[in-house]
Amino acid sequence: MTVTVPLVLIAGLAVVIAYRYLGLRVWQAVLCLLAGFLLAATSAAPEISTAITAVVHWLAGFRP
Repeated sequence: MTVTVPLVLIAGLAVVIAYRYLGLRVWQAVLCLLAGFLLAATSAAPEISTAITAVVHWLAGFRP
């Protein structure tokens, strides 16, 4: 997937915003990171990647 780095940056930015403004605790962020890491090792990873790619392509179609 060619949008991996920007998606990682957007996800990281969302975590920072949630931490600073929504009261996300550090242990909750670590738990989400661990869950994502473990989910990437499952057989569901290709379907998740395909779904994310489809959403990105769908959103890219809304350019003005």
